[in-house]
Amino acid sequence: MQHEALFHPINLGPYTLKNRIVFPPLTRQRSGQPGDLPTGLMAEYYQQRAGAGFMVSEGTQIEPRGQGYAWTPGIYSEAQIEGWQKVTDAVHASGGVIFAQLWHVGRVSHTSLQPENGAPLAPSAIQAEKVKAFIETGPGTGTLVSPSAPRELGIADIQELVELYVQAARNAIRAGFDGVEIHAANGYLVNQFISEHANHRQDAYGGSLENRLRFLREIVQAVSAAVGANRLGVRFTPLFTSTDEDRVYIGLVESDPHTTYVEAVKVLESAGVAYVSIAEADWDNAPDMPEAFRREIRRVFSGRIIYAGRYTAERAEKMIRSNYADLIAFGRPFVANPDLPARIANGWPLNALNAARLYGGSEEGFTDYPVYPPATSAMKENTHE
Repeated sequence: MQHEALFHPINLGPYTLKNRIVFPPLTRQRSGQPGDLPTGLMAEYYQQRAGAGFMVSEGTQIEPRGQGYAWTPGIYSEAQIEGWQKVTDAVHASGGVIFAQLWHVGRVSHTSLQPENGAPLAPSAIQAEKVKAFIETGPGTGTLVSPSAPRELGIADIQELVELYVQAARNAIRAGFDGVEIHAANGYLVNQFISEHANHRQDAYGGSLENRLRFLREIVQAVSAAVGANRLGVRFTPLFTSTDEDRVYIGLVESDPHTTYVEAVKVLESAGVAYVSIAEADWDNAPDMPEAFRREIRRVFSGRIIYAGRYTAERAEKMIRSNYADLIAFGRPFVANPDLPARIANGWPLNALNAARLYGGSEEGFTDYPVYPPATSAMKENTHE
């Protein structure tokens, strides 16, 4: 077997994972309409990739106001819970472990996606720039648009949102998910509260770093109390420099990202959550994450650490052997190769990604990627064993 470090079992919360390979949250915009419902096709898609040691669902909005892209699924209605149950049943039938990613886009939305065409929600009334929302313009068709001007959340609104995260977590467990991940990355709502650029509040939720982390802390504590800290993870996207201005929004580059995210991880450590997931910059000229930061995260956090971003099997193995990471997530390679763990273990070639069919559509570029080797060859191999 190649890259053996990736195939050593490991505990994550109450679960024993069969390998260190993660299928991460990846927006695909294929929910059923109306109602943003998980579908049988989505169940097939996740089941195909259940060879991962650990899986996290695509971003799943916790309430209607949390949507920034047409055709993304929710987890706030009974019909959505029933749809996700089909997904989790399929994954569990194939021996997988799957968490739901709980998502609220905050200001990265458009009035046409909001109930009664309201303004998107945000920690401060600062319009998102260099990022697009995606709205439906007709059946199966849509377009990218600039986000609408948001309204600033009041204290009561913030407290309501914490409860909405709790309810979404409970809904996820009802739907059969093994746990939940809080989406605190990519410039969305929790990230907006953390960021000095998006959060200009003068109350208990703004100003100092401690105050900007308050929303995260309250969500983590409340969700931990509801479903168990050992079934909770959080995802961040710390960026240290940007070589591409159009990508700045992804992690909202702070003046001191090292301190910002070390302190954020300490919030998770104090709550005893199962893991932190760190998504690195992944475009071609993206800066590397400083090793000093990786070392500090390992020092301050006793749970599992997941990294994602431009990883090959070789880089992933090196990260695990260096003890910087416990698990490594593979995004686009796993989209194009539903049997990615087997391909890594055997050194088999990889399918090319159908980039034109990443978002929206049906089977093409979603469930139609072939496995390797062909079924007849696999049967012959098994006969010889």
